[in-house]
Amino acid sequence: MLTDKQDFDEIYNSYKNLVMKAAYKYSEDYDIAEDIAQSTFLQLYKYIDKLENTNIKSWLYTTAKNMALNENKKAEREVLQEMTDEWTVTGTDDSAEEKYMNRSLDMDRSRLHEVIFTALYEKNERWYMAIRLVYYLEIPQVVVAEEMGIRVEVLHSLLHRAKEWIKKNFEVEYDELNQL
Repeated sequence: MLTDKQDFDEIYNSYKNLVMKAAYKYSEDYDIAEDIAQSTFLQLYKYIDKLENTNIKSWLYTTAKNMALNENKKAEREVLQEMTDEWTVTGTDDSAEEKYMNRSLDMDRSRLHEVIFTALYEKNERWYMAIRLVYYLEIPQVVVAEEMGIRVEVLHSLLHRAKEWIKKNFEVEYDELNQL
């Protein structure tokens, strides 16, 4: 029977990466994938005694995938609502055309950033983590180095390599987008 905490810990340690990869694959957002992975294991913890004859690996993957797909649908509805709300705002100095162009440019930048972060994650998870923690979450480098279990000098090297790789692979797209 799978009700023992030790059994749960073994399952978690065996499949945490699989669940995270499934969640990230279908959500394409690392933060959302972390939340989905946590929710997936919470569901497992709640219902583990009812899953005696179930293939746990398959159950975990399917649950993470479905949660990610549901999150995507929820996000689409929220974006549509936000866009509708933005069109009803009045009294600003920008013309409708300028608003549309600015919003379009922001969406294009956001998509490019997602592409860059996804590619960086696939290239090197440590680079991704370092960039995300230092530049996106703005956590001090000393804290990030300690959290990653490396020296600050090694973190500087990771950040430099990651930035150089991003520049090499996405400089043209980024420059074209900013010339608009």
